[in-house]
Amino acid sequence: MQLRLVVEYDGTRLLGWQLQPGGPTVQGELERALGVLLREPVRVRGAGRTDAGVHALGQVATAPVAGPPPDLRRLLRGLNALLPPDIAVREVTLADDAFDPRRHARSREYEYRILRHPARSPVWRAWAWHVPRPLDAGAMDAAAALLVGEHDFAAFRGADATETPRTTVRRVLESRVRHEPPLLVYRVEATAFLKHMVRNIVGTLVEVGLGERPPASMTALLAGRDRTRAGATAPPHGLTLVAVRY
Repeated sequence: MQLRLVVEYDGTRLLGWQLQPGGPTVQGELERALGVLLREPVRVRGAGRTDAGVHALGQVATAPVAGPPPDLRRLLRGLNALLPPDIAVREVTLADDAFDPRRHARSREYEYRILRHPARSPVWRAWAWHVPRPLDAGAMDAAAALLVGEHDFAAFRGADATETPRTTVRRVLESRVRHEPPLLVYRVEATAFLKHMVRNIVGTLVEVGLGERPPASMTALLAGRDRTRAGATAPPHGLTLVAVRY
């Protein structure tokens, strides 16, 4: 038997999902709180490893439980009492031991927020990338649409990736840019993502919005598979993991 958690967090001060020395992580904080409540060491597994500074509204995680099922309502209250203010568990349910939050996910949905305004915003400073120059949202949306489907996304892979994936081919189900004042929001859903893939796409879309490259260049980037020809990596704080679908 496992606990299935839906977790929300503000990644501003966190070093990301995965356990890291020298600072707080989402996995570390969850394991600490669960260890107190269940009175035994607990290892938590997540559906995805978000980077330092990245937020989540619907991260999914599991933790094994020995013995009889705990009172889930009481556990939820206890977890949120023990967790720091920037991490919360929204839901706790039971799952079969065979459930794997990463391998069994059908897709993951991310949103990236861009503040398109000459003046910076204290309200959005931790949740949106401030781009003070005008951006053509229509051109960005046209470029984003070219990513839908199954493609080789090697051109958008993280240059510092320490793990070599078996394949860089991914299937994108949705990719679009919408104007949601005062923001531009890039929404993307895929069966899986490469490290830094969304942030590298956003950096390239911003170049399209600035008129530095045409929307159609996205097709050539996919075909060329050359990371050096795509845009710079967008900062992490604009990115949010919205949902994991099963």
